[in-house]
Amino acid sequence: MELQKILMVAAACIGFINLSKYLLKILQWIWITFFRPGKDLKQQYGSWALVTGSTDGIGKALAFELAARGLNLVLVARNPIKLKSTLEDILQKHGGIAVKTVVVDFSNCGGEEIARVIGEEIRDLDLGILINNVGSAYPYARFFHEVDPQLLESVVRVNVVAATWVTKAVVRGMLEKKKKKKGAIVNVGSGSSSYCVSSYPLYTVYAATKAYVAMLSKSMSMEYKQHGIDVQCQIPLLVATKMASIKKPSFFIPSPETYSKASINWIGHHDQICLPYWPHSLQAAAIRLLPETFLDLCLLKYFVGMRARGLRKDSKIGHLKSHG
Repeated sequence: MELQKILMVAAACIGFINLSKYLLKILQWIWITFFRPGKDLKQQYGSWALVTGSTDGIGKALAFELAARGLNLVLVARNPIKLKSTLEDILQKHGGIAVKTVVVDFSNCGGEEIARVIGEEIRDLDLGILINNVGSAYPYARFFHEVDPQLLESVVRVNVVAATWVTKAVVRGMLEKKKKKKGAIVNVGSGSSSYCVSSYPLYTVYAATKAYVAMLSKSMSMEYKQHGIDVQCQIPLLVATKMASIKKPSFFIPSPETYSKASINWIGHHDQICLPYWPHSLQAAAIRLLPETFLDLCLLKYFVGMRARGLRKDSKIGHLKSHG
């Protein structure tokens, strides 16, 4: 009887400890999501921030949000007309900052050329923040063997080569700074990486490049945290952008402006990989509860249907052109 009581008390203690752990995790999530203040980025890291892919979607919204916080900007994109328009819009709204523009087509540049161009533009700047936002994906789902060589090369160059070599151009200058916190590097990842799902069929190359970005971020974080450089991979799920082919935002699909506010508030905190927009974290938690095999099959079926719609659209456009 005495042994039975001891076992019951032990079981109750173990249950209480486990319950306490879950409650602490919930309280921690509530604090981080709703109450934790953002960093003073300019004071902590430096007066300049560089944003790639800064003329559309998330990148453009991030540039505006950084400008609102008083940071000077280096805007990098491939379209000079869009760059000029973005620059003018930012200065019209936030006139007290300086803005530089750099025209680079990452899909047609080698790594060393990217590093040289970026390095020359930032040589004399107190660059404290780098946001590797530029990204490229398929226009619609397709099997690996259907991805034409030019598109495949472009996705790898933009998502892997650009992020790697822009970071290489920036990190040495950060290391040379005298202040304790020398810089922050934010790589924009994707829900297609293994952080959320085990596979991403029919977007294989895109998902693989984003898995590279996540591993690059985690490994660099370990290398450079001791030197005062915070490296983070931020993972958006669906955002209402042109790249996602979504026009209307909703609670789970925020506008780029809503997402960017959440994104900026996470910079400088110690999470190597994070989902800044809190409804996305709820979605990811729900996704991870599903059995992998079931989720894989659901994604495969969904993307096969998306491929069929894309092929029909291509066929219709080709038919119209042939009769135009």
